[in-house]
Amino acid sequence: QVQLVESGGGLVQPGGSPRLSCAASGRTLRSYAVAWFRQAAGKEREFVAANRRSGDRAYYADSVKGRFTISRDNAKNMVFLDMNSLEPEDTAVYYCAAKSGLILSSVPMASAYDYWGQGTQVTVSS
Repeated sequence: QVQLVESGGGLVQPGGSPRLSCAASGRTLRSYAVAWFRQAAGKEREFVAANRRSGDRAYYADSVKGRFTISRDNAKNMVFLDMNSLEPEDTAVYYCAAKSGLILSSVPMASAYDYWGQGTQVTVSS
């Protein structure tokens, strides 16, 4: 079992650059691919970014490519999402997720992930 806890959300002005963190416990993250998803009010959960177990390859949704960066610190059992140039459309609850044995075709599929955090709200507004 892996427990995930997100932090770092809040009210952010357009153009802001917050960092979201995801702390894992229970097992080392070295064995898991990790990802960030988000869910805006009234919409389905959508893929944001993912990182392989080795950390040497990242995947991004087109809507955030070039603005968001996923990273991980396996020694600290942490995953991060650095967000830049935020827009009101980025407003959502952001979730951290983990999965062992993730195959490439499943990367953007929420149903593929076994473990989820409770989410952290990011609101982009002036």
